[in-house]
Amino acid sequence: MLPVSDFCFDRVIDRRHGDSLKWNRYADRDVLPLWVADMDFAAPPAIISALEKRVAHGCFGYAEATPSLLAAVLGHLQRAYDWQIEADWLVWLPGLVSGLNVACRAVDGDVLTATPVYPPFLSAPGLAGKELATAALQQLGGRWVWDFAALHKAVTPSSHLLLLCHPHNPVGRAWDDDELAQIAAFCKRHQLIVCSDEIHCQLLLDRHLRHRPLATIDADIAQRSITLMAPSKTYNIPGLGCAFAVIPDAALRRRFKATMHGIVPHVNALGLAATEAAYRDCDDWQQALLAVLRDNRDRVAAVLGDIPGLTVNQVEATYLAWIDARALGVGDAAVFFENAGVGLSNGADFGLPGWLRLNFGCPRATLDAALERMLSACSALPGRLPPARSALL
Repeated sequence: MLPVSDFCFDRVIDRRHGDSLKWNRYADRDVLPLWVADMDFAAPPAIISALEKRVAHGCFGYAEATPSLLAAVLGHLQRAYDWQIEADWLVWLPGLVSGLNVACRAVDGDVLTATPVYPPFLSAPGLAGKELATAALQQLGGRWVWDFAALHKAVTPSSHLLLLCHPHNPVGRAWDDDELAQIAAFCKRHQLIVCSDEIHCQLLLDRHLRHRPLATIDADIAQRSITLMAPSKTYNIPGLGCAFAVIPDAALRRRFKATMHGIVPHVNALGLAATEAAYRDCDDWQQALLAVLRDNRDRVAAVLGDIPGLTVNQVEATYLAWIDARALGVGDAAVFFENAGVGLSNGADFGLPGWLRLNFGCPRATLDAALERMLSACSALPGRLPPARSALL
C-alpha cells in the first residue's frame, strides 16, 4: 500500500466562485462550509486518469455498464465484504437518493425508519404518498444504539418498508453484527422489505471495525433487501452521479425497475468510468484517506470536546461529526456558528433540533481554521474564558 504522503490531502483547492454547491451557499461571505457531505479533497489520481481517457474518446452517447465495470463492482464486494453477488442483481442509478425514492414507490404500504437520520429518509415517503412512522435511536454511554422496543411500537400493519442507514448518517455508528441480526429478525417478523443505504460503507474509521452488508446476515433477509451503494462519498465524486442497488430477489428487482421507468435517467458515461476506476484501482488511496479522516476526527473531538456546552459523539464511520449543542445556550446553534464563520448542518433537518453535523472531510488547514472560529465564538460568550489557542497547536 502506498503511504499517505504519496497522495495529496493537504492541498487546499479553491472551490469558491465555481460550480460547488457546498461553497456557493456562502458566496461572498467569509464562512467555511462544513455542512453537505462532499469532501474538499481531489479525487484519486486513478479516477482522474480514467476520466481523461474517457473524455479523449470524444463520443458521449447513452452508456451502460461494461463487463469490466461489472467485474470491478463484483470483485470489490467479494474482496471487501466476502459478498458474492450476481451481476443481474445490480440496478444502476444516477444517485443514491434516487434509490431511496424509488424504493418508497416500489414497495406497497407505509414506511418506517429510525431518527435522527439523513433528511431524504424523512422526505422520500411523503413524496411517494406514504405515511412515515419513526422510532428514536437512543444514547447509552454517549453511544447511539437501537431502541428495539420503540421500533416494535412504531411498526403498524400498514408498514411494509424499513429504511436503514448503515453506517449511520449522522450519528456515525457502524452497526455491529448483533444489531444487524436484530434488525433482520425484526424485518422478518413484520414481513418488511428493508432498503439499506450503505453509501458510507468504505468509511469505517476504527481499524478493528469491518462493514457487513445487511443482506449478508442470512438468505431470508437478502431476499427482502434493497442495498444501495455508491463510490461517491468515499472517492469524492458525487457530482458524477453514479450509484447502484443490489436486489437479489427477482420479483422485487422487477418492481424496482418498473418504478424507475420513464422517471429515473440513465447513469452518465463519466460516472460509470469513474466507478470502475474507483473499485478497481483506488484501494491504496482509500486507505490513505482513512488515515487522514481518523486524524481529523480526533482533532474535532479534542477541540470541541473541551468547549462547555458541546458534546461530540464518537464517530465510528463517515467523515461527519454529530454534536450536541443544546447546552451551549445560544438558541439556534447553527445560526450562531454561521455568524462566527462556520457553516454546519442543522440537526433539525435530521429530526433532532439542537444538534449539529460537521463535515471534517477537508484539509487540516481548513479544519483548524473552522475549529479556531468555533472556539473563539464560544469563548466570547458571557462568563467564558478567553480562547485556549493551545488546543489547536
